[in-house]
Amino acid sequence: MAETNSVKAIDQRGHGLSSKPNQGYDFETVTNDLHFFLETNQIDNPLLVGHSWGGSVALNFAAHHPEMIGGLCLVDGGLIEISSIPGNSLEKALVDMAPPLFSNLTQKFLKQRIAKRDWGERDSLSLQNDLTNIVMANFQEIPDGTITPRFERSNHLKVVEAFWNHRPSSLFSSVKCPVLNMPARLNDDETSRQTLRKNLIVQAEKNIDKFETVWLEHSIHDVPLQKPMLVASTISSHLKEGFFN
Repeated sequence: MAETNSVKAIDQRGHGLSSKPNQGYDFETVTNDLHFFLETNQIDNPLLVGHSWGGSVALNFAAHHPEMIGGLCLVDGGLIEISSIPGNSLEKALVDMAPPLFSNLTQKFLKQRIAKRDWGERDSLSLQNDLTNIVMANFQEIPDGTITPRFERSNHLKVVEAFWNHRPSSLFSSVKCPVLNMPARLNDDETSRQTLRKNLIVQAEKNIDKFETVWLEHSIHDVPLQKPMLVASTISSHLKEGFFN
């Protein structure tokens, strides 16, 4: 896709080499971060592609700045409304969605642990790359020889709290651009999460003029690592077919 299109990636606050403040993880602030990024780099009418939390930020941006973008691609993200999960509460979400504790782990131990992960059915591009090293880029080694996440756990929990207050269903009617929804699906099991997601898809289809869902079958949440060619080809085909025009 990058061969025929200009592609720019952004590390959101707290991630990668971006600054890591202890505040500003609410959707209004991270949406303003994206606004500043687009204006600073003089990017007009982009196609916003967001995975997971990034998809939710992209949806929020599209709803509040509909005049600035040409389309949305939501990669297993965007349609996440944890407050609508039956029996859920903020307290429960902060436990269920909290990242693991990585204290006192060495880089060697974590690499061995990641190497044993089942990534499922991977495409040829994924197989050419060492996913363990890619995942390890999320961590840094500290002087005592142990590792720590670049995105601090306390800030991760602030994102979870922001998700609790985030209602994508209330944003759909404000989205004016074409939306390509690309949820990952490992199997056909009808879980409560799948049911909620399908309900949100129905709401989106009713309220967004141009909305299409392409299920990424036999895929996990980290589908950009598992099947990058599938993600890229799905977006590219919709570009070529004029979906975002």
